Amino acid sequence: LHYPLRRQRQMCIRDRIVWALVSYGFAILLRPLLSGIPVGGTDLGFWFAQQGSILVFIGLIFFYAWKMNRLDKKFGLEE
Repeated sequence: LHYPLRRQRQMCIRDRIVWALVSYGFAILLRPLLSGIPVGGTDLGFWFAQQGSILVFIGLIFFYAWKMNRLDKKFGLEE
């Protein structure tokens, strides 16, 4: 594959791993372990299930856009 496409695919895979870890790992699988840690009046496992995974997903969107803009500029593909 062309180098920018390979880098884009690597970033997508990395972002999906982070998203899956936060959404499924912290919110569902690790919830019993996180239930003793208080955050904002509730436990950390519930927080990840309700708000944390959404905030991380939004953060990943902005991070991906920022990294792709840098990659585009590096290879002269900017809009």
